[in-house]
Amino acid sequence: MSTVIDMSTRRQAEAPLSPLVEIAVPVFNEERGLEASILRLHAYLASRFPFRFHITIADNASTDRTPAIAARLARELPHVSLLRLEEKGRGRALRAAWSESDAEILCYMDVDLSTDLDALLPLVAPLVSGHSDIAIGSRLARGARVRRGPKRELISRTYNLILHAALRSRFSDAQCGFKAVRRDAARALVPAIQDDGWFFDTELLVLAERRGLRIYEVPVDWDDDPDSRVAIVRTALDDLRGVWRLARVDRPLLAFAGVGAASTLAYALLYTALRHRFGPLEANAAALLATAVANTAANRRLTFGRRGRAGLARHHLGGLAAFAAGLVVTSAALAALAAVHPHPGRKAELGAVLVAGALATAVRYILLRGWVFRDQPPRALPAGPPPPLRSADDQH
Repeated sequence: MSTVIDMSTRRQAEAPLSPLVEIAVPVFNEERGLEASILRLHAYLASRFPFRFHITIADNASTDRTPAIAARLARELPHVSLLRLEEKGRGRALRAAWSESDAEILCYMDVDLSTDLDALLPLVAPLVSGHSDIAIGSRLARGARVRRGPKRELISRTYNLILHAALRSRFSDAQCGFKAVRRDAARALVPAIQDDGWFFDTELLVLAERRGLRIYEVPVDWDDDPDSRVAIVRTALDDLRGVWRLARVDRPLLAFAGVGAASTLAYALLYTALRHRFGPLEANAAALLATAVANTAANRRLTFGRRGRAGLARHHLGGLAAFAAGLVVTSAALAALAAVHPHPGRKAELGAVLVAGALATAVRYILLRGWVFRDQPPRALPAGPPPPLRSADDQH
């Protein structure tokens, strides 16, 4: 349950018209940086943003001086209000702020303002013009300039790779804290989102893609905040649980998992049988090749629903390319095992190739789904100049 504080300031010193763009800023225990960030954001919007705007500070049950500072800012600054929630969760804050807004374009950004504010106009422009339904800032799109540590870079790229493999997502960056959505699209999507935490962003985009909405990506300049309060490990685990929840209704993924399990069993039996006559690398290559052909045929029919001879040769050639990737991964695992243990036992060999095979399976799924059996172009729009804006006669 949420309680709105100082919402009367929404109309203070404003024209009778509703704001065109509302920006929600979720916060939790941000007493140190909140005032500076809101003052900077407000000054930028008042001097350089061409549309009527409103800022909503959405407080997630802060226990420090954050609510008091936000309430004072709402009293002192026009076009600023405070929304106080008694429970934590970035998704919960956005759900509440967006549900109560009467703006046409609903945005949010992280309170640390890691994203350069000059990207805000390119973010909202395609929504104002009606060109797109959702716009996202992307740290991974061509043209983005990002300054952050290797740990966060690896986590971000790995997470988005998982999304592409497990959910067939086409957007490049799910969790950049810089997004905008048209109000009509938000009204349709937000009630269907189950997550109230950090996975809210990802679920919003996945549901939008599945409903055929247009997503526009804007490359951004982004500076990592060294004082970020995000619990990386816990957030990553919550996100993976969210991916699994959405993937469970993904029939191709389930079919692939079934085919993969059968292929893994067949591979283990073949490897064990061949190992009595051949060395580990030869046995691994032969077992992989035999199961790869059957795996591609089974996935072609059961996972991706392809029938007949159309594309048959291309599909099997692509399957062989995926086989080659798996061969590299498993051969590397065997070589690493031999380097550590010059004479490993058969069980150790089999364990090493099965573990490596799990990684190879993920690689194969990405290749099969994203390349071999991909017939449709990406729905997410390429980054580039936004379309022309409509007239802005009602600028503040």
